Amino acid sequence: MNISNLLAPFLRRFHSGVSQDPVRNWLTILTLSILAFMCIVIWNVWAFGVVAQGGAIGTSVTATSPVFNHSSIDAINVIFQKRATEEAKYTTGVYRYIDPSQ
Repeated sequence: MNISNLLAPFLRRFHSGVSQDPVRNWLTILTLSILAFMCIVIWNVWAFGVVAQGGAIGTSVTATSPVFNHSSIDAINVIFQKRATEEAKYTTGVYRYIDPSQ
């Protein structure tokens, strides 16, 4: 079976001698668009219902043990502690800030 034999009837419609019906073409496009939109809406309503009930779409994820480095978390904690001590120096009056606009 040749693909050109399958496409020949469809391609004959585009020749200049064949009368074209734009109303039919637009109604076909509009009908297919409405059908696609309805499928999308139905899919989204179904997906929302599944997720709202606590389900998962697709395969459920298996539980894995968390893998992270505690030393990096400690380093971040040290950085935040340093920032907090610097902020405390501004609020307690150790550092003086003079506003040049006043």
